[in-house]
Amino acid sequence: MKLVSWNVNGIRAVHRKEQLVPMVETLKPDVLCLQETKARSEQSEVDLPEYEEYWNSAERKGYSGTAVFSKIKPLSIIEDFPEAIVKKYGLKDGFGDTNAEGRVLVLEFSDFYILTVYTPNAKRDLGRLPLRDKHWDPAFLAYMKLLEEKKSVIACGDFNVAHKEIDIARPKENKNSAGFTKEERTGFDNYIMAGFIDTFRMFHNEGECYTWWSNFNHARERNIGWRIDYFLVSSALKEKVKKANVHMDIFGSDHCPISVEIES
Repeated sequence: MKLVSWNVNGIRAVHRKEQLVPMVETLKPDVLCLQETKARSEQSEVDLPEYEEYWNSAERKGYSGTAVFSKIKPLSIIEDFPEAIVKKYGLKDGFGDTNAEGRVLVLEFSDFYILTVYTPNAKRDLGRLPLRDKHWDPAFLAYMKLLEEKKSVIACGDFNVAHKEIDIARPKENKNSAGFTKEERTGFDNYIMAGFIDTFRMFHNEGECYTWWSNFNHARERNIGWRIDYFLVSSALKEKVKKANVHMDIFGSDHCPISVEIES
């Protein structure tokens, strides 16, 4: 089974650029997970007849959102965090309710769950860092572990954090920047310590492999980027992971797609 994840930064925008369908034709995913769709399903003009579509759109129009396009019919679809997780961790702050922003979408298959996520950005002034540190990251880990009680988990998407110095072009200059703070990196450490595996690092130890670039100062042309998009898998799936890649040659968004191949 081949899985692809891509923060499209607006599904309508990437479709107008005529980049989404060619990406699908090139990578040929069995399951395609999208983040930052910024639309409801009825607003999308994307036509992928081989796939069934599952959407979780934000209550706020034109904002956030996730979607999954799958050739394989799931057993169930789950939107957002469950009530028990929300109650325990609290997911609101002065910027809004993250559980109403379409950030989490889960499809259940026979052998595992596929969870796609668009993690809240801590914001340039770090105004949302307390939410990330004390609420979102612990809640997301708790949810992965809750799902894992039933079957293995594949979690993918835009995690909005560069985990290690190798995952960012300029670590020293960004030491206290959103997406590379100690708190956010510790949150991701906790995922790894809980048994979830960064699939890309199973196969690639080199630097300069990024998934997001700023739109300023020709960052992508110069490859001044960040690796903030991931496929994580439960340790029970480690031996089934056959490939993991970033596709830096595919354009259309400020992120590039990532992929993983799982033996089914």
